Amino acid sequence: MLLSEDKISHLSHVILTCLKTSQAVRLKGDEVYALREIKRVLASELAQEEEMDRIVRARLASYSRPIVEGSQEWEVMYRKALEEEFHKRRKL
Repeated sequence: MLLSEDKISHLSHVILTCLKTSQAVRLKGDEVYALREIKRVLASELAQEEEMDRIVRARLASYSRPIVEGSQEWEVMYRKALEEEFHKRRKL
């Protein structure tokens, strides 16, 4: 899912606010640094998600029998292939 810089910024501010108000977390250091790190992690995760989506779509398109995107069969196969790709990456 592609998010704009504004949405990533908004999410990072929401996360930082939650962390600051949480009793379980105590922030040490600069809030600006924490905000930058939150944005970096969000951007990294979104980039990985986009890459996995691209790989899964290419995999489904490579089947000898074409599967219509948006059909129930495509959705099931997409989810399954995405889960496999996710597990493959988590093992690395």
